Amino acid sequence: MRYLLAGRKLRYARLTILAIDLVAIGWFVMHAVRYHQISGNAVFLELIVSFILAQLIGSVFVMLAVIIRCLWRRMMAVPVDKSRRRLLRKAAVYPAAATGLSLYGSFVERDSLVERSYDIPVHHLVEDGYRIAQLSDIHLGSFFSVADLETLLQHAAAAKPNLLAITGDLFDDNAQNHQAARLLDRYVDAFPDGIWYCLGNHEHFRGVTAILEDLAKTRVQVLVNESRQVPSRSIFLAGVDYPMDRPNFTELSKEYMEEAMEKLPAGAPTVLLAHHPDFIDLSAERAIALTLSGHTHGSQFGIFGLPLFPVFKYTRGMVQIGESYGYVHCGNGSWFPCRIGCPPEIAYFNLRAV
Repeated sequence: MRYLLAGRKLRYARLTILAIDLVAIGWFVMHAVRYHQISGNAVFLELIVSFILAQLIGSVFVMLAVIIRCLWRRMMAVPVDKSRRRLLRKAAVYPAAATGLSLYGSFVERDSLVERSYDIPVHHLVEDGYRIAQLSDIHLGSFFSVADLETLLQHAAAAKPNLLAITGDLFDDNAQNHQAARLLDRYVDAFPDGIWYCLGNHEHFRGVTAILEDLAKTRVQVLVNESRQVPSRSIFLAGVDYPMDRPNFTELSKEYMEEAMEKLPAGAPTVLLAHHPDFIDLSAERAIALTLSGHTHGSQFGIFGLPLFPVFKYTRGMVQIGESYGYVHCGNGSWFPCRIGCPPEIAYFNLRAV
């Protein structure tokens, strides 16, 4: 800010921004614990996120500019003129660009649904061209309502897939979960082979017993460490629970996988639903044709189609291990209401007989 203001104006501006940051961050943190229990739009929350994010992005821009300027001066042996030491004469371009990018990610790209389609070769498949749609990480709450969910289901159904798979973290708001379960039941008929579901970690956060009771009253096929054959088809779907005991995550993952595979016929064309992408490796060990996962949100920030924060082994997109394929969905909702270079998606998988 010192390149834009000076003296008392600079001091007052800094104090004002600091006060706003402290109040905004404190209010957001307190609200973040509660926003899963309230419904409706949270525009104020979104503006807080945009405001803080704009400062972070602006800081990155300034740091990059300082580094580039320093390297350029050293490379060209340009002497420093201290009397004219300015980062940029029109320094307002930094906060303007940062604010624009933050608002775009919070209010434009976060709602810019994209559709992606993939062909997957599957051995022993009878129904060549069988099509599966995937949704994931919807996160009902202040930033995603039941009405938004219905719009999303309408988009998925319009492409006429045979089956809809949802890979967890939909039921994330105790005030909306019951209504969402009933909505899924109404949309089962929009997909010839129904809606199939596996649990994510947020279902456990919000009370998995109550959520499973709601789903038991619907026609949604919920897979918890088990496999089932799609009626009148050659295809099997398996689903695993999310291992919530973090210190024993690896051991539990293997146990859940064994349970899910226990009654699966050898060589059956199978699609695994697993919220966490680590199951892609376990699935490949068993030659499962396709694993659909989520959890990572694709990092929510990306560049050139790649995740900006690849904190997971598999963070976004398609993975091939031998003849097995795995897909990490970018997610449809978010607990942090901003996406840049990582729009929400509906993924379609066309299974091809080989």
